[in-house]
Amino acid sequence: MRCPFCGYKDSRVVDSRDIESGESIRRRRECPECGQRFSTYERVALSLQVAKRDGRREEFDRQKLINSIWKACEKRDLSVDTVESIARTIEHKIHRMGTSEVPSTVIGEYVMDSLRDIDEVAYIRFASVYKSFADLDEMRAEMERLAARPVSEPLQ
Repeated sequence: MRCPFCGYKDSRVVDSRDIESGESIRRRRECPECGQRFSTYERVALSLQVAKRDGRREEFDRQKLINSIWKACEKRDLSVDTVESIARTIEHKIHRMGTSEVPSTVIGEYVMDSLRDIDEVAYIRFASVYKSFADLDEMRAEMERLAARPVSEPLQ
C-alpha cells in the first residue's frame, strides 16, 4: 500500500480489525520511510446485479447509491456519516437477501424508507425522481400523506 503522505511504495500493517459486523476490515498502517500512520479499509466484493425497470442489468455500485442519496440531501443538514450509514444499511439488507440479483425498485424503496425517517425534504426529492410523479397533484398528494402520517407509521 503506497503511503499517502510521502508516496513511498510500501507500508507496514500495525493493526487489523473487523468492522461493520465482519463485512469490512480496518487496517492501521505505518510508512517505514516517513513514519506516518494511516488507515485503510477493505470490503468483501460480492457480485450483485441490479435489475433495472427497463430490463437492463448492471453491477451494483455502492458509490452510485451514495451519489443518489447525496442528490436528494443536497443543501440539507445531513452528515457524511449519516449518508454512509444509510448506504451501508441498504447494502447489508441487499446482501442478506441472499440473491445474486436485486430489482432496482427494492433499492429505491430502501432509500425512501431511510430518508423518510431522517429528512422529509430529502425524501420528497428522492421520491419525485424515483416515483416519476406525472404532475403536481401527485406530488402534492405524496406530501400530504407524509405530513398526515404519525412519525412511527411507514408509508405504503
